[in-house]
Amino acid sequence: MTHKSIVQISLDLTTIDEALDHARKAVRAGVDWLEAGTPLILAEGLRAVSALRREFPEHPIVADLKTMDGGYLEAEMMAKAGATHVVVMGRAHPATIKLVVKAGRDFGIEVMGDDLGCEDKPAAARRMEEMGVDYIVHHVGYDERRDTAVIAARGGRPPSPLDELAAVVRAVRIPVQAVGGLSVEQVLQLPRYGVYHLVLGAPLTVDADALKSPAHDLEGLLREILAKLRG
Repeated sequence: MTHKSIVQISLDLTTIDEALDHARKAVRAGVDWLEAGTPLILAEGLRAVSALRREFPEHPIVADLKTMDGGYLEAEMMAKAGATHVVVMGRAHPATIKLVVKAGRDFGIEVMGDDLGCEDKPAAARRMEEMGVDYIVHHVGYDERRDTAVIAARGGRPPSPLDELAAVVRAVRIPVQAVGGLSVEQVLQLPRYGVYHLVLGAPLTVDADALKSPAHDLEGLLREILAKLRG
């Protein structure tokens, strides 16, 4: 069975104008899904999702809320603003995850469960699937990847989403994403793990420290990545 990869860009920026500029370049390059990243939602709120929906009426839009509480209301607000997907954290209380899932069903959107910070990520992924989430986001966070104590304990090697990815994919039947500082070469390897929903974010598409546009030609880079994935 052959799988067509879905490519999503994470718009981890802090202004709507810059996010829309990135999104236009991404769509021209052939990116499938747009993500209103957490920094964008913190800076611009629901307006960011609404602006993306107005300009890209046919594209799926992920609202990376990282919901920890108030699950139903947060998912409802994002759905009404135009999001098609919302993100809830695996470390949230089970009641919160279930309420996000209920809101997803009520408002016709899908739910992504993020395993960031979970001690047993395969078990967390399985638990979220049992509660009804539609996708797993297997995630090693920005701070964790830069923690000197963590890196030292690993013999000088920063943690990577690839470390436990195979186990997370085996643990569930729903689609899995892998995010957290991956290089272009690593993103291109993901289908070998059974991951066909690929997320392009910092540092590939955004300066990870400044949350600003990168110096390189973003549209050209995206075209190159997509050509490799689909060629």
